[in-house]
Amino acid sequence: MSATTAGSVAEATRAVVQEFINARLAGDTGRLEELFADEVDWLLAENPVVPWIRPRSTAAECAAQFTELMEHTVPEDASASLDAFLVDGASAVLMGRVSGTVRATGKSFEGPFALHLTVEDGRITRHHLYENSLSIAEACTP
Repeated sequence: MSATTAGSVAEATRAVVQEFINARLAGDTGRLEELFADEVDWLLAENPVVPWIRPRSTAAECAAQFTELMEHTVPEDASASLDAFLVDGASAVLMGRVSGTVRATGKSFEGPFALHLTVEDGRITRHHLYENSLSIAEACTP
């Protein structure tokens, strides 16, 4: 792959991931569904006590994760910061911190996260999220 082609792929990846970030911030699940591919390689460590964490594979299921998260947490207490946004060809990695409060328990969680996304043909085909699952599970446990 030439440097120009690699640069173009990276630019396209960055643009799609920025759209993903903007749609998440706006709570635009319709746009999120458009951004996810028909079939997505979704990875988020299973955690049976956390209601919004479950296996997903379709664009609709992946987009619905945002809605489910908002149903189970207090939106006013939600916070996320982005420390790094790295792009290499079709891959992007976002790193930062996230925090929130679980509605049912009133308990808070916080910790670092890393999100690995892959963009192919303008749509997200991989969504692998690594986060402080222990803190989230503790916040979901009465």
